[in-house]
This record gives sequence, C-alpha cells and structure tokens, in this order.
Amino acid sequence: MPPAPLIRLVLVEDHAMVAEAIGLALGRAADIDVAAHASTIAAALTETARVQPDVVVLDRRLPDGDGIAVIGRLAAAAPRTRVLVLTGEATASMAARVVQSGGAGLLVKSSRLGELESAVREVAAGGVVFPPALLPGVFDRLTGRVGHLGAQLTARERETLLLLAEGASTDEISERLGVARNTARNHVQHVLEKLGARSKLEAVAVARREGLLD
Repeated sequence: MPPAPLIRLVLVEDHAMVAEAIGLALGRAADIDVAAHASTIAAALTETARVQPDVVVLDRRLPDGDGIAVIGRLAAAAPRTRVLVLTGEATASMAARVVQSGGAGLLVKSSRLGELESAVREVAAGGVVFPPALLPGVFDRLTGRVGHLGAQLTARERETLLLLAEGASTDEISERLGVARNTARNHVQHVLEKLGARSKLEAVAVARREGLLD
C-alpha cells in the first residue's frame, strides 16, 4: 500500500512543556509533520499563513486572547486549513462555538496522545471530532433549542471577559487592551448585559458555567 499522505500541522500552545510533549508525540508519527509552533494568536496567524498547514492544533486560551475567536482569521489566512481546538475542560456551549466558528473539532487536554494523533488524522481527512457526550447539547444550541449566552460577545468583549476572570480592574483592562478608560468601561458593561449579569463577579461565574473561560 502507498504511504499515507503527510499531514502538515501547526501547533499553537503557550505552555512550553505541553507544546514540547505534544510536538514530540505527534512528530513520531510517520504521517504527521509538525511544521511550526506558535505560542500566541499573532504568531499562529503568521505561521498558518506561511505554512498553509492541513491542520492547526489550537489551544483554547492563549496569552493574547481566546483561541476559538481566532478560528475564522486562521481560515482566512489558510482556506484549506482545518482547526482542532484543545481545551482543559470541554462543554457543549464551547463545542457549539467551535462549530459556529468553523472549527473541525474539540479535544480535552487530558486525552491520551494517541487520541490526539487519531483526531488530527480524522480532521485532516475532512471529519470532525467532538466528545460524544457533548453532541446532544451542541445540537440543542445550534438549532436554537438552548440559547448560548456568549454568542453575541464580540472578540474584544471576550478579551475583556478573560481579563475580568483574572481580577483585572477597569483601569487595568484599559491599559492591557490599549483603549481609553471609557471604552474599557463600555466593554465591561456590554459583557454584563450580554451575560445577564449584575456584577463583574456574577459575569465571571456565568462565563465559567457556560464554558467561556475554559
């Protein structure tokens, strides 16, 4: 039989030890070429545009933002690339966001490395990979039977939410996002309104429940 086609892959993971372990494991597979590694969204976009990989394995949370929110930009940079998201804890709400963003799969980081290899091959072949237990909830959200509170958050509001979860004040959010204080305050207010929360603490609690911070 002819050898399997080589799968070119970009790995996006900001934790050096995790990235090294995943890179070594996938690199041992004869049909997978880890062509580049990135630790930020900015670097992921650059490397994806340069490599034009078959698959991007994308960490859910990165230092400069939400991985799921960048799936569309990765697709624009490399239209034939498919994205597999890695997360610490998966929820139906999160999986639905991956689907809506154009992602091909979601895998928890506690999975065995062999499962990750299989998921990469499945995604590269045009398939999708999601935890089976989440699929009913994903279907409910995509068909509108269950609403998704975070669906209307903009990319900037998601960044604001992540900073709120870190305990950042409005002034700190302003500084870290590089926007005026009034703009940062507006972002916070919009996050609260869209999550139906009356306080920053409640907004973070709702976001954790909905899987927006995993």
